[in-house]
Amino acid sequence: MTDAQETAADLRTTTGGGPPDDEVSSDGLPIPLLEPREGIPPVVADEEALARVVAAFAAGTGPVAVDAERASGYRYGQRAYLVQLRREGAGSALIDPVGCPDLSSLGEALSGTEWILHAATQDLPCLREIGMVPTSLFDTELAGRLAGFPRVGLGAMVESVLGYALEKGHSAVDWSTRPLPEPWLRYAALDVELLVDLRNALEKELDRQGKLDWAHQEFDAIAAAPPAPPRKDPWRRTSGMHKVRRRRQMAVVRELWEARDRIAQRRDVSPGKVLGDAAIVEAALALPLNVQALSALPGYGQRIGRRQLEQWMAAVDRAKALPEHELPQPGATPAGPPPPRSWADKDPAAAARLAAARTAVSALAEGLNLPQENLISPDSVRRLCWEPPFPVSDASVAEALASYGARAWQIEQVAPALVTALSVTESVTDSATESATD
Repeated sequence: MTDAQETAADLRTTTGGGPPDDEVSSDGLPIPLLEPREGIPPVVADEEALARVVAAFAAGTGPVAVDAERASGYRYGQRAYLVQLRREGAGSALIDPVGCPDLSSLGEALSGTEWILHAATQDLPCLREIGMVPTSLFDTELAGRLAGFPRVGLGAMVESVLGYALEKGHSAVDWSTRPLPEPWLRYAALDVELLVDLRNALEKELDRQGKLDWAHQEFDAIAAAPPAPPRKDPWRRTSGMHKVRRRRQMAVVRELWEARDRIAQRRDVSPGKVLGDAAIVEAALALPLNVQALSALPGYGQRIGRRQLEQWMAAVDRAKALPEHELPQPGATPAGPPPPRSWADKDPAAAARLAAARTAVSALAEGLNLPQENLISPDSVRRLCWEPPFPVSDASVAEALASYGARAWQIEQVAPALVTALSVTESVTDSATESATD
């Protein structure tokens, strides 16, 4: 039994958290979690029922477990189609954001309360859309990463830390379905059933490892992060875009992508269900002359009707008719350093710095038992090595890392090792330069 599992067992004994003690396995195998403690709560879908939930959760105590279900791959966008909550004194609640599209009253009632989420950055955008924004949070997935767990999915964490098995068969269903089937609602309620217990066990484990302050810094950064800005030229992210080289072909991708997006938004379906990325790229590469030629391409076969083919052909024709000055330019060079694979040719000294820095970060992460990307973002390391501060010192490296968004605990852990890596490679480079001069 791991330290975190022992902590969880202590919690279940002292607080009554989790399923009843008589369900605990004597053979060490995880116990299937089949039903919520108080049964499946009714779905809240009107303002009167929502007001009762708001009052109950405002009167509850301790942190609140929060989860949201989307219809990714089925509907346009990433809106929430079910919100699940659980809090001591309030029990569990299932809220339908279709019937109750404004949950700002619930968000306000929980202001100042710690929210427990698993993989918070996935759910926060859709929760923000319906008026739910935490002021403080605890991310159980990120806590698992910092604590060194090899598998950090919710099911894996509940099993390894608490000893219970969650049924995960409904994670990818169409949550826009109405009415929601009872097995889906049971699954949804169980997703928040043990989040408080998991949070408490992970907090004790992080404290034991001396990483609790690190976790709080990470959670605070997530809670304070502004909404992500809209992507510029999202059509450039079409899968297979690397095959498209000519500007006229890029214009076809752009016209087809934008036409597909308009249709998908109007129909409220996933864009991939309207036209696949592969089909967009095929048309761009082929530049078909007419509907017949388009229909012969992969992705435009018998399942697509004549009217649909004509609208896709119209998009291709619009791209073909554009004057040269209106064609899209090749993708702008992203801000920051070039891809590391080109560093050896462009700047051998920078390549040497990066190799030394990566080795140092890898050793540190292994010693701290956490993923390298959680110790410090790879992009921060690349930026530092491409354009190191001058002179290289603890203070200058710390300042540079902070400007890239590194948290204080990360800077404290990695700055000394990165200073050494940068200094050593600078010395090597200087010696090589002097030898070449002599």
